[in-house]
Amino acid sequence: MSGRIAYKIMSAAELQQMQRDGVFLGSPVDVADGYIHLSDGSQVAATLDRHFGGVEGLMLVAVDLSLLGDSVRWEPARGGELFPHIYGRLPMEAVVTVGTVERTADGAIKLPA
Repeated sequence: MSGRIAYKIMSAAELQQMQRDGVFLGSPVDVADGYIHLSDGSQVAATLDRHFGGVEGLMLVAVDLSLLGDSVRWEPARGGELFPHIYGRLPMEAVVTVGTVERTADGAIKLPA
């Protein structure tokens, strides 16, 4: 795939831990699956709706995939759609920006600038 920026949805507590440690090792579901789940910009809203419905205080972390080398794989998930997965750690150095999860009036997600 060609997308350079992908997004990790995480809790504020997970983000704080990542900032303290300088690295994110994954949420419980990531650890269980063996990789860190990410979404590209067009997939974030559906991922939120499917896996984070009703959860408040979520953060959206923009990740520069080009800094992660071969640890990133685009693999089929929902309906065969390709999603970026990190097989390894997510270092803070690969984080471009962070924002709170916010929706526009039409339900789209405001991606962090």
